[in-house]
Amino acid sequence: MNKITTFLITVLIASFSSCASSSTNGKLITMNVQDFEKAISVNQTQLVDVRTAAEYAQGHIDKSINIDVTQAGFLKQVKAKLNKKKPVYVYCHSGRRSLGAAKILAKAGFDVYDLSGGIQNWTVQGKPVK
Repeated sequence: MNKITTFLITVLIASFSSCASSSTNGKLITMNVQDFEKAISVNQTQLVDVRTAAEYAQGHIDKSINIDVTQAGFLKQVKAKLNKKKPVYVYCHSGRRSLGAAKILAKAGFDVYDLSGGIQNWTVQGKPVK
């Protein structure tokens, strides 16, 4: 009986802790180029290029800021520069790093929209870079 009680208490604690953590999570949505372009042109957005500074300098989407996801302190920089109450739009070269960044941001409570295929897909579809 004691083992059953301990097991039930453990399950109960685990379920409460998972509910608490999920309530602080933001959402993560992957968008195609057309929807991403429409969203960043219409909405008051926070647009983040998560590539390196060198990649950003070679060309980026207008009005984006650069916060390199591979650098230590990525989340700390994000929290200092972005408003958690506004949506965050992220992209990288091909979509892999930005998806990782989006997961980090969503877990931290941001609502995040990730560009599928990254800036590579953006430029292939003839969209402008600065």
